[in-house]
Amino acid sequence: MHEDTIATIVELIAGKGERQYGLSAINQRAHALQAAHLAEQAGCEPGLIVAALVHDIGHMVHDLGEDPAKDGIDDRHEALGAAWLDGRFGPAVTEPVRLHVAAKRYLCGKESDYFARLSPDSVRSLALQGGPMSAAEITAFEARPHFSEAVQLRRFDEGAKVKGLEVPDVRHYVPLIRACLLMPLQ
Repeated sequence: MHEDTIATIVELIAGKGERQYGLSAINQRAHALQAAHLAEQAGCEPGLIVAALVHDIGHMVHDLGEDPAKDGIDDRHEALGAAWLDGRFGPAVTEPVRLHVAAKRYLCGKESDYFARLSPDSVRSLALQGGPMSAAEITAFEARPHFSEAVQLRRFDEGAKVKGLEVPDVRHYVPLIRACLLMPLQ
């Protein structure tokens, strides 16, 4: 099961990762690898590095096409991704993935300058995802386990849109993926 999960993640990122990443000049693979690289460079725990690598896996496992947001559809990729990861990984990986869209809404409601730093595709999807959080939503979000990791992941997400940035290949992360899987290899 573990090697199947690892192979599937590598295959999704290598294969479906060719899809364009929203309105950016990069594809899903480059975005995933850049996010994981940023987390690794920041000295994050393995679970957050893996979460950064797979945070948008929900985009790769749905069948709504490459850019459903342009059609006014919220693909709920955070929920799809977390559901796909559940049972394979623990909350150190699944919860930042599950919460990274809420973290964008949180940062837009909490930091007055955050919205201005969003990429055009993040602005477009924010409207579909509920817009900036209200004060009550911010308080509730801050009380959630893994909220701070989700906020960190969100910052990596926004920074992971650099065309031509050289980062390690997905296979570089296989040992971390393996270490974060729920059950040890037999």
